[in-house]
Amino acid sequence: MKKIDAILEKLDREYGTDFKCYLDHENAWQLLIATILSAQCTDARVNIVTKELFKKYPTVQAFAEADQKELEEDIRPTGFFHNKAKNIIACCKMLMEKYDGEIPSDIDKLTELPGVGRKTANVIRGNIYGIPSVVVDTHVKRISNKLGVTKETDPVKIEYDLMKKIPEDHWILWNIHIIRLGRTICKAINPDCANCFLNDICPSAGKAKKKKA
Repeated sequence: MKKIDAILEKLDREYGTDFKCYLDHENAWQLLIATILSAQCTDARVNIVTKELFKKYPTVQAFAEADQKELEEDIRPTGFFHNKAKNIIACCKMLMEKYDGEIPSDIDKLTELPGVGRKTANVIRGNIYGIPSVVVDTHVKRISNKLGVTKETDPVKIEYDLMKKIPEDHWILWNIHIIRLGRTICKAINPDCANCFLNDICPSAGKAKKKKA
């Protein structure tokens, strides 16, 4: 598809082709927990929280044995802290019981873990294990539609649609590039279409509604 090839070429030229994860982590389990915390929260805020969190809970077992109320307070700034704390503890307990604290790479095993959906599973598979994966977050969902790359609205359907249309070597990069684009230029409110390097390809360029003053 010539349009997608043109989009990918422009993204590569603008942002490069290095894999970059925006969540700070030193290993697989830290990225897993950080990704769970990132739901409805910015990566920047998660990184602030996990800096101290991973010192207090230095292992999967430490999280498995954590007091839920205490963990809730530790992660409160990330929002939805009750469910997140509950899921993190249950997830880590399952990791200890079934996988000796290791993080599986199989998507079915990952999505069996409490609090882990396909987005989180694909973050792990792509960033830790180097398995080509499409991660559908809010930026990817919104901008993939705006660019006309997919018409799907359900995240799982978007994932499979993008896998059909985007070359496998760009599955992980699509998320990395689109996140950056969404944070800097193609913002949900007042996107800077005039200065976007994709404005000659994007069918939505210049059609966004401005936020009322």
